[in-house]
Amino acid sequence: MARAFIGFGGNIGDTRQFITDAIVCLALRSELQILAKSCFYQSAPVEATGGDYVNAVIEIETQLTPYGLLHVCQAIEQEFGRERPYSNAPRTLDLDILFFEGVIQNETELILPHPRIIERSFVLLPLLEIAPDFFLPDLGELKTYLPKVAHQKIEKLPCKNCNCGEKDVYRPSTH
Repeated sequence: MARAFIGFGGNIGDTRQFITDAIVCLALRSELQILAKSCFYQSAPVEATGGDYVNAVIEIETQLTPYGLLHVCQAIEQEFGRERPYSNAPRTLDLDILFFEGVIQNETELILPHPRIIERSFVLLPLLEIAPDFFLPDLGELKTYLPKVAHQKIEKLPCKNCNCGEKDVYRPSTH
């Protein structure tokens, strides 16, 4: 099993519900287990158009390969009506693999770790919420990059009746 982190975002429709439902879709897959989920964050678009985005990050363990996980994420995006009319277009749901344990690659279809992981507050804040000491070999501790994104508008959204930021959020039932 490999540890991975997935970022979620969107700015069309009921994004909080879309992200919640997409996480449930992932939780139902036998090839992975969700270990932690961040709270929701609202952020202004970065190098994109449209209204504010809602974002979150989850930590998983998976038996899938990086490309297997990518295809699962893309299928979920399609289920939620994701369209790609142009680069950085507004979207119903976007899933990005931010990190996949033991994998560093720079291929057209999939770059790992995500190439802009340290440039976006909407990635760093929810990721560090669930993994405060996250470290990447070539970049070091990710929390050291927070001052570089401090100018980006972002707000942690209030959560009701959820386990945001807690480990073992989605544990498969044992029957």
